[in-house]
Amino acid sequence: MSPEFQRAVESLHAKLEHLIESAPFEKGAALPQKGIYLFSENGTAFYVGRSNNIPQRRRQHTLRCSQTNQAALAALMARAETKRKVDYRKGARARLLQDQEFMNAFNAAKKRVRAMEFRAVEESDQTKQALLEVYCAITLKTPHNDFGTH
Repeated sequence: MSPEFQRAVESLHAKLEHLIESAPFEKGAALPQKGIYLFSENGTAFYVGRSNNIPQRRRQHTLRCSQTNQAALAALMARAETKRKVDYRKGARARLLQDQEFMNAFNAAKKRVRAMEFRAVEESDQTKQALLEVYCAITLKTPHNDFGTH
């Protein structure tokens, strides 16, 4: 293993511990700008993401609108519940928004996401962000992270 990669990997666990030991975000509290964030529910990790604008990304996940590309966690949860596969063909998102069963599940999932605990840890280096996101998702066994190519 290269020394550079070894140093990057060695820093991951401390960041994960900081993430899971931090208090959940409360409205009005400051969030780190860049880094990794975690949605959890009843002590169970649900989803790890990364962003260069964590406050904005949190708002997008918890929007009350119908944008499935913004409220990604809710869309993933709704897809799992309704057994809808990800479809990247033209018009697929519009068809999904017309699917009443999916939309009911999506709206319920958005409400659930808004009630979840939210934590974040600062990491401004893009490469370390990517490594940390994967490390956290694997270690915490988050059910809604998918690193497959589409």
